Amino acid sequence: MNQGTVTALSSRQPVTSSSDDDLERALIAAAKNGNKAAYQQLYGQYVGQVYALALRLSGDQSHAEDATQETFIQVWQSLTSFSGEAKFSTWLHRVTANVTVSHMRKQKNWLQRTFGLESANEADLVAPAQSEDNPLEQYIQRLPERARLVFVLHAVEGYRHEEVAQMTHMAVGSSKAQYHRAKQLLREWMSHESA
Repeated sequence: MNQGTVTALSSRQPVTSSSDDDLERALIAAAKNGNKAAYQQLYGQYVGQVYALALRLSGDQSHAEDATQETFIQVWQSLTSFSGEAKFSTWLHRVTANVTVSHMRKQKNWLQRTFGLESANEADLVAPAQSEDNPLEQYIQRLPERARLVFVLHAVEGYRHEEVAQMTHMAVGSSKAQYHRAKQLLREWMSHESA
């Protein structure tokens, strides 16, 4: 598929749900064949969602930007392995979560090696509150890193604890404990700070 075909496909009006799916399949097929314009359109369509998930997981704008960039690099490199059995957005969501968790783990290891930190202080693991309109979002950003990861992956994104445990390299019981801890902290903060 040439670039003109992709451009013509993307400019059809009006677009229905079925034609959206057809357009996305055409863009994916073109991108798999190396069409950078098609990939750029997929990037433009999904970059906001990828960044939002990376930010929720990492609690840090800089980490989220890095994870977003790494996600799209990995997607470009492994797009040929996308079989189309699941929706592209579902596959991209999984890649984003895995890349973000991996990026955070590498970053923590780098900090430990560079500064000789044996174990992080609990206060260092709490992300600063973000200045967003949604108070719940602010509370989620304040959660300690592991509790935030589990809470976002399980409660917000809908992954089962077994999947969360696999993605974060922790035991299923630890995932459940971190989720319980996150819920307790959120309840406590919401009841004390909104009173």
